[in-house]
Amino acid sequence: MKPAEWIGKFAGRRVALLGDLAADEFVHGTATRVSREAPVLVVREERRELRPGGAANAAANLRALGGAPIVMGCVGDDAPGRALLESLSRRGVDCGRIVTAHGRATTTKTRVLAGGENTVRQQVVRLDRVCREPLENGTERALLERLRQAVADAGVLLVSDYGEGVLTPAILAEVNRLSLAEKIPVVVDSRYRIGDFRAVEALTPNEPELAAFAHEDAAGFDWRRAGERLLRETGARMVALKRGRNGMALIRPDGILEAPAFGSDEVADVTGAGDTVAAAFTLARAAGAPPEVALNLANTAGGIKVTKAGTAAVFADELQRALAGVA
Repeated sequence: MKPAEWIGKFAGRRVALLGDLAADEFVHGTATRVSREAPVLVVREERRELRPGGAANAAANLRALGGAPIVMGCVGDDAPGRALLESLSRRGVDCGRIVTAHGRATTTKTRVLAGGENTVRQQVVRLDRVCREPLENGTERALLERLRQAVADAGVLLVSDYGEGVLTPAILAEVNRLSLAEKIPVVVDSRYRIGDFRAVEALTPNEPELAAFAHEDAAGFDWRRAGERLLRETGARMVALKRGRNGMALIRPDGILEAPAFGSDEVADVTGAGDTVAAAFTLARAAGAPPEVALNLANTAGGIKVTKAGTAAVFADELQRALAGVA
């Protein structure tokens, strides 16, 4: 089958998704002058919007590509948490297995985009309110129970680990148990601890994350050797390496396949591109696509995403048109 033909198999495909949910807030405004109080811009706020971020962005991408994500994570009982659940629900994402934790703040990342009256707006500052507090026992137990049930319902698991508290030692151990003992295909997108997962289907780090694992400087390190080491130490079946403007690489015990970046060298915004890549790769594998095809689809989806401003999803019809060469 051609890569584009696999996209039709995405429709309704269930994927269990576990990870750190975040609210991405975008404040749009016009820079009017330099403040007299400090050497900073004064921005006249004109509008703001909230989009799914972190694992929630991966969920939005799974849904936009035609999948049916079963989302597990935690939000606070606060305005950003309620707005995030509403945003996901509007996109057709089932939020029934997301835990609302009272007294816990929802991770919120606020980006201020500003420019002159007739210029393109650019990000001038980002404010992060990140909750990394350990989960309460009741919340952890609820997530463990929901994880087991969701994996039984879906048969495949995507882990979106931003290092913000959801992947507790007990939950990480359960993910590894599902992969090792239950033989559940697990795809892991982890910012800080790709080396802690065992025998998973695929790890999807970017180059800086792989370099950190190898304790090397990301500038000019040997990503091939580091990727092969990651396979050996974790027992993963493959590494789908995100290489930015250099595209992607699929590292397996029997060799390495490189894919050049899709699209133009002109990148509008890389925000959330990793979530798009992980979602497309996981959905393709869940649909039965060979690893080489999954890499192609994920690489193309990532190339589409970076043409969009802010956190954004890539839709199945966009992916179809891109693979067909239609603008």
